[in-house]
This record gives sequence, structure tokens and C-alpha cells, in this order.
Amino acid sequence: MPDTIAAIATANAPGGIGIVRVSGPEAFGIARRVFRPKNRLDWEGVRGYRMAYGIIGIERDSGLEEIDEAVCLFFRGPGSYTGEDVAEFQCHGGPLLLQEVLQAALDAGARMAGPGEFTRRAWLHGRIGLSQAEAVMRLINAQSEQALRAAHGALGGALAARIAGVREGLIALAAHIGAWTDYPEEDIDPLRDGEAETVLKEAEGALAGLIERSKGAQAVLEGVSAALVGRPNVGKSSLLNRMAGYERAIVTALPGTTRDTVTETVRLGNLTLRLTDTAGLRETEHPVEKAGVERSVAAMRGADLVLAVLDASEGVTAEDEALLAQCDPDRTIVVWNKVDLVDSPRRYAQGNWRAVHTSAVTGDGLDDLARAAEGICQTAGFVPGEAMLATQRQAQCAVEAQAALREALCALAQGFAPDAVSVCLEDAVQALFSLTGERAGDAVVEEVFRAFCVGK
Repeated sequence: MPDTIAAIATANAPGGIGIVRVSGPEAFGIARRVFRPKNRLDWEGVRGYRMAYGIIGIERDSGLEEIDEAVCLFFRGPGSYTGEDVAEFQCHGGPLLLQEVLQAALDAGARMAGPGEFTRRAWLHGRIGLSQAEAVMRLINAQSEQALRAAHGALGGALAARIAGVREGLIALAAHIGAWTDYPEEDIDPLRDGEAETVLKEAEGALAGLIERSKGAQAVLEGVSAALVGRPNVGKSSLLNRMAGYERAIVTALPGTTRDTVTETVRLGNLTLRLTDTAGLRETEHPVEKAGVERSVAAMRGADLVLAVLDASEGVTAEDEALLAQCDPDRTIVVWNKVDLVDSPRRYAQGNWRAVHTSAVTGDGLDDLARAAEGICQTAGFVPGEAMLATQRQAQCAVEAQAALREALCALAQGFAPDAVSVCLEDAVQALFSLTGERAGDAVVEEVFRAFCVGK
């Protein structure tokens, strides 16, 4: 029998209400030991989806030592979030007070829950699939309306349903091939011409669509790391401040003001950027500025999106050329800043660069910058309610299944025996089971729940 776990389920900060959650076979028994209802409560017959008002405290020889007034909510398994009996104490939201309530539950027989253990128990009891468990974390961490809607869609099982449809078609095909080859004495119809190829191509196409959209999905759900790079005094810090909405970075007319990287989370169109303002890139012998330049180069190389800022009032310099030579055009936008100082916008003619014209002073051009960033991050056509591969783990499983299907198509085209096609089908089906978590190994499960907070 599993043990009973407890944890604080609300943020570690003062608030009007705080929640301590207890889940497991002894949840109601623990509640009975630490909670005294103001009105009569039938502890033996208490039903789920009920609540009671009373006093919560620590049990002493002399009686209950009061901690706080509280409301206790009761949820009977399997109709609770975890699929087990759950008791939740809603009390005043002081961090120290919540710690005392938690300690009372632990002293009464509960064990401290690990990260994500409540959601893990929901998965173990079949309340949700592994992809839906991952969606819970996306729901908690959502920083945009699109990310929130996408997490809701995933929690509702959009991806699981899509993968189940693909998988069932492959299982049916594998079963037909197996029955036809293993039981030749039975009157089993062979596959019709092109039937296997049609099923395989439809499944491969469905996975290809999911994989193609996965970069955009992960950009919306997880945010994008972005770096503002350029020579000194082109307006990088001013752009950061404009996008952040306040004076996050120091701005002066003196070149080289920024000596270290400064990171801020900002909204740009439908994207959430972890935007890093970097030290101006130039040759310098000053040890502090030199260290800042080295950090700038590292930030540029590690970013998903690079905003290479040029000064529209000065044109392209040799330093700008050297900077752009280090940038990857596939993830770089040339940002002509200070267009408020020129009569006509300049253009960078060399190469096939995405370029926009902005003014950190007026805010002009930020909409164009947002559209360019969405194009690089492949989020322009993002539809939150669609099935999507929301994590790298899910994307990798889909890639493995797609590779197996391509091998099956190749074996079919080259006239290999049905057994060869069946082996490839089995590999694809197993990868899809791993994607949804129905046959996930322990290492995969640990990785999924490792990122959860305690109490969820």
C-alpha cells in the first residue's frame, strides 16, 4: 500500500490563503488527528467533495494546540486529482504558519512529498497520461495567453488523442500482417495493393506535421533565449528598456556603459523572450570590459534568437561587419536602430538577412521586430488548441517513430518479407507508447517529474 504524502501546494510567499495538501490512504485519518471541525462531522462516512470549517493544530497530550482557523476539503479517490483520498487544509497564507500546518500533518503520519509527486500519483492511477502531466507544468509556467491556451489543450488530451489515432492504425496494420503470415492455414485476406503503404504514409505524414510545428510550440510554451548584440552605443540597452517597459539597464551617451550581461524576461508579440543585453563588441584592453565582451560572445552563440543592432544614423562600420560575420543568418535579425535620427531607413545589402528598422526612443518598428522574431521561431502560424509536441522528449519520441516508419516504407518498396515491415512497425508503436507515457521507462518518468515543484 502506498504511503501518505503532504506538502504546501501554494507559493512560498505571504497571501490571503495558503493550502497544505495531503494525499494517500491515511489522508482522512491524518486530517482527523490535526483538524477539529466546529460542527459535527462523521469522520467514518465523510463523502468526497465536502468541506468543513474548524481549527487545525498540533496534537499534544493536553489536547490540540491551535495553529490556525482553517477549512478542510475532502476528496475521495478515485475522483480526486491524485486518484487517492485527499485532504486539503485552506488556512491563512503566511509561510511560517503553513510550515507549522505541514509539520502537524507530518507528525500525524504523513511523509513529505517529492517534486511533482501529486501529479505523478495522478499518472500512476491513470487519471492523466504522461503528456498531460507535462502539460500541468506548462500550465504552471505559462507566461503568455497563447502558452496558457496551449497548455490547456495539452492537458485536455489533444496530443494523446492524436497519437492514439496514429498508433491504432499502425497496430491494426501490424496485426493484419502478423495474422496473415503466422496463420497461413486460416482464411485471412492478404493486404490489398497499396494498403500498407497508404497506412504508413498517412502515419508518417501526421508525425511529420507534429515535428515541423514542434519548434514553434516549444518557443511559445518555454520562451526563447535572445541576445542583443552590437558595437557600443548603438542603443542595445535602450531597446531592452523599451521592451521591458522600465529602465532595466543603465543608458548613457558614453560608449561601453554596459560591462556585463543583463537579462530580463520581456514580451515581444506572442513570444516571451529571455532577453540578454550584452556589452558592446569591440577590441579593448580594459580587463572588465574585455570580460564583458567575452560574455557577450558566449550569450550570442548560445541564444535561440540574435538581435544584431546597428546604428541607422551611422551606417555599417567595420565592427558591424565583423559582428555579422559571427552571426547565423537563420537565427539573426539585423535591427537598424535610431531610425528617428535619419530621413530614410538604411538597409544592409549583403546576404539574405532579415532586417527591421526601430527606434528605442519612440517604439517604432517593434511590431515589425515581433513579426520577424515569430518567423525565425516558427510561431507565426501557431494554433494553441492543436495537438503539439510540447517538450524535447516528446519531439524525440516522434522523430524515432517517424524514422521507423520510413524504414518500413523502404522495406516495403524493396520487396522485403512482411516480417521486416512488422519489426519497423513495432519500433514505431513502441516510440509512440513512450511519447504518451503508456510504456515509459523509469528514467523517462523521473525526467518528466524532476522539474515539478513540491506540492504539485
